[in-house]
Amino acid sequence: MLIRDPSILIGSLEGGQLNQALSTELSQVFRQLYEMSSEDQKKTHKGSVTLKLELSAENGAVTISADIKTATPKQPRPRSFYWITENGELSTEHPRQQDMFGGPRVTNARSAESAEG
Repeated sequence: MLIRDPSILIGSLEGGQLNQALSTELSQVFRQLYEMSSEDQKKTHKGSVTLKLELSAENGAVTISADIKTATPKQPRPRSFYWITENGELSTEHPRQQDMFGGPRVTNARSAESAEG
């Protein structure tokens, strides 16, 4: 059988396993891109699938080795916001604003008796 069409060549490499692996990788990238674009519709998310064929010819015969590489953007992680103090420490409160109440206030627990009275 003569192979003239690249799609037939790819389908026959590695006994058909390369084609199955390539299909699986494509599907995974598509799923990841779908999830990312569903979560953040205002941003363009890009991915890639690269099929590399290395050819080695000797004495009228060729050996073909394949490699598949995929890439998708990293999922963004949540951000945290803190203020930096003059001493290089982190604070949840703005270091240049004064606390109006001087910290937590002490409160007395109300009992059912004092609420009735």
